Amino acid sequence: MATTDSTFRAFRIEERDGQYMRSVQSMPFAALENDEILVRVHYSSLNYKDALSASGNKGVTRHYPHTPGIDAVGVVEQSNSPTVAVGQQVIVTSYDLGMNTDGGFAEYIKVPAAWAVPLPEKMTMKEAMIYGTAGFTAGMSVARLVELVQPSDGKIVVSGATGGVGALSVAILSHLGYWVVAVTGKESEKAYLTGLGAKEILLRSEIENFDKKPLLKPLFAGAVDTVGGVILENIIKTTSPLGVVACCGNVASVKLELTIFPFILRGVTLAGIDSQNCPMAHRLKIWGNLADAWKPRHLADTANEITFEQLSEKIDLILEGKLKGRTVLKVAE
Repeated sequence: MATTDSTFRAFRIEERDGQYMRSVQSMPFAALENDEILVRVHYSSLNYKDALSASGNKGVTRHYPHTPGIDAVGVVEQSNSPTVAVGQQVIVTSYDLGMNTDGGFAEYIKVPAAWAVPLPEKMTMKEAMIYGTAGFTAGMSVARLVELVQPSDGKIVVSGATGGVGALSVAILSHLGYWVVAVTGKESEKAYLTGLGAKEILLRSEIENFDKKPLLKPLFAGAVDTVGGVILENIIKTTSPLGVVACCGNVASVKLELTIFPFILRGVTLAGIDSQNCPMAHRLKIWGNLADAWKPRHLADTANEITFEQLSEKIDLILEGKLKGRTVLKVAE
């Protein structure tokens, strides 16, 4: 049990002469935010946004020293809220966690009660962080797809398929019976993607070099795009009538050069995915599906578990685009 005179471990980022230094430190409990619930973190996970925060990206984190970690799961040790009980297992993702509020790369966090999602009965704490924000984003994307697209309607393409959102999208959609085409720039990862359930592998260079015409031959009934830019453009142009494209990333580019033809001649839906500000009722529904009907049989195969001491190395790899799947941080011993 936490006490005011004790300390806890946290992975801290400090700014020194324009450089951003990373280290595991002992922090006093007085340094935590003055908020409604105190959560002892059992697991967190590494996301691209965490790597940006750890590198001094002021668009993500304005002030330092700071503890990244936009995902956390653990047990409530103190609560000033009637809606969250001491001893309850909760997931905390999205909102401001790990951005300008100290995040899950620590043994304890203090957050508003409204940020806490009860851990579903059919989900372990580790599974919650194998999903994390990436899995929740994948879940939101799948939810938009299944509204209008059935497995019998045709192929679903997933871009950035070796990344966190992409890998989990491949696994979930395959589990639900969809024929998944995985897009990757890494030829060496074909076996990994096939293991997740992908039926076909499309190299990034192939989809980037599609014809420049405003509309192309329909290839896909739907898509989960995690990268943006020309890949998203070409996915939209090759989506079948009444198809759905869920868009949740911009690592390639924030710009789209398109006509409106895919939308007014084929009725294609471009669905934006914003996991950070998702309403709680929808959030609970998505987590419930991820815990049960949508849970891939080989969920654990999408993730690697690490310790505090390995975080800095993994942050460098994710920034270089060399990290595949999900990276889960084990916090509690």
